[in-house]
Amino acid sequence: MRFMKTPNETTELPKRLQIALVTETYLPEINGVAITIGRMAEGLCLRGHDIHLIRPRQHKQDSATEEARYRETLVAGMPIPGYAGLKSGLPARGLLLRLWQQQRPDIVHIATEGPLGWSALSAARKLNIPVSTDFHTNFHSYTQHYGIGLLKWPIATYLRHFHNKAACTLVPTNELQLQLELEGYQNVSVVSRGVDTELFHPARRSEALRASWGADDSTPVVMLVSRIAAEKNLNVAIDAFEQMRTVNPRARMVLVGDGPARAGLKKKYPDVIFAGMQTGITLAEHYASGDIFVYPSQTETYGNVTVEAMASSLAIIAFDYAAARQHIRHDVNGLLVPFGDTEAFNAQAKALITDLSRVQRLRDAARQSMKSLSWDHIMGQMESVLLDTVRTQGADHVQPEFAAATD
Repeated sequence: MRFMKTPNETTELPKRLQIALVTETYLPEINGVAITIGRMAEGLCLRGHDIHLIRPRQHKQDSATEEARYRETLVAGMPIPGYAGLKSGLPARGLLLRLWQQQRPDIVHIATEGPLGWSALSAARKLNIPVSTDFHTNFHSYTQHYGIGLLKWPIATYLRHFHNKAACTLVPTNELQLQLELEGYQNVSVVSRGVDTELFHPARRSEALRASWGADDSTPVVMLVSRIAAEKNLNVAIDAFEQMRTVNPRARMVLVGDGPARAGLKKKYPDVIFAGMQTGITLAEHYASGDIFVYPSQTETYGNVTVEAMASSLAIIAFDYAAARQHIRHDVNGLLVPFGDTEAFNAQAKALITDLSRVQRLRDAARQSMKSLSWDHIMGQMESVLLDTVRTQGADHVQPEFAAATD
């Protein structure tokens, strides 16, 4: 991991925590969890804490990184069916017990609930180390899209059991906190997610890129950035685009991303531009070169692409939940559609593209509303939760200098 900046030398940093961070997906893998955990590791290091990251080995040449305040331990993993390039960590309880007996962390934070996550939970509880968890993915909601609907409730039960063994579970929205509490989850806290407003910026708009899509200044470009998979509900977005073309035939649609459904959708919808997987500045240029962002997914715990699109100054149409509910005010900085109402989704899209001045108004407001959602601010919230968990759950095991600072 390479940090993008260093903390201001005059800033008073909190006393150091030793944090074991366990995840079954990490950069450079491309998904919301990996990106969020990368930001978390970076942000906590910059705040003066030491991170020991435990993750699966991603490929044969993969090697552990070790830097100031950051080191990795790699474990064995197995491919996840239907998710090319991603692995689930294999059980590693014995290894984690040995590691944490040799160098005891103040807290174990578990980002994923797979076999590696369960091993970490078991080992930490065995050693009486405080544990916090993230709830990133509605795995039980995916079952209907992969022909395993009968597993929905067993998976939901497992997830609740997993998270309730931790001292706290972190979620990105108030809505998800309420939902999980109603389902029997305990000690759920909200820590939102940030967005890199310097990377995702309207100044990255590329006329050359738009021209490659057959678009000029007067051509509305409809964007979607997503994993191209069944659970993302992409047919709804493409159907909405078809409705938009009935009133503005010059409109273009660009779909950024990759996944198992790409070949089938590309064959079925030849008028959609499939731009493939994009990262970094190139991804930011794709966002900023669009005008309208349609996001039809109904299985998100958050949806990082929503805030990335808003920071890039796009007019958003999304179902009223997750990040969209948290950050969009209808017809002020985006458009919200009742959850699951595809007819309303189509109607909002069709109406929006007839009024390009409204598109511009929503774009400007979307960008403005993201300026305060910095990762530094979000990591301050995360730090507070971890510190509080250590104070209340692990006072006997905190480093002496930290314990003295909290008396």
